[in-house]
Amino acid sequence: MADRAEDGTSTSGGEAEVTTGGRRGDLFDPACPTRKLLDRIGTKWTSMVVKVLAASGELRFSELRGRIPGVSQKMLSTTLQNLVADGLVARRVEHTVPPRVFYRLTPLGDSLEVPLAALREWAERHMAEIDAARTAAPGAG
Repeated sequence: MADRAEDGTSTSGGEAEVTTGGRRGDLFDPACPTRKLLDRIGTKWTSMVVKVLAASGELRFSELRGRIPGVSQKMLSTTLQNLVADGLVARRVEHTVPPRVFYRLTPLGDSLEVPLAALREWAERHMAEIDAARTAAPGAG
């Protein structure tokens, strides 16, 4: 087991670990909860869908697509299917002709807005630095 500092972080190098319900997870293990979550929500489209639904409540597919510039119908459909399957978004169908389909965040999905907002805020503060570093990197064109 890795050596631990008082704050519970690893004091040995090369180990990326996270706390999972009182026990440590290993980001390099495919079963790690953090890794699994990042695999599921780590796309720009997922973050945008969560942001738009958090701000707007329930929206029809076409309204949602209109508020997310650049997303294709197929990508939005796939993203929503995944979010519904993960229990983060609820889908409601009105049986009209044609059927009207609505999407909204579940309470679990709504709880995801706060950490995603923190990530967006961090990106807004630091992307200029990251872009500058990439431009200055050897071999950058």
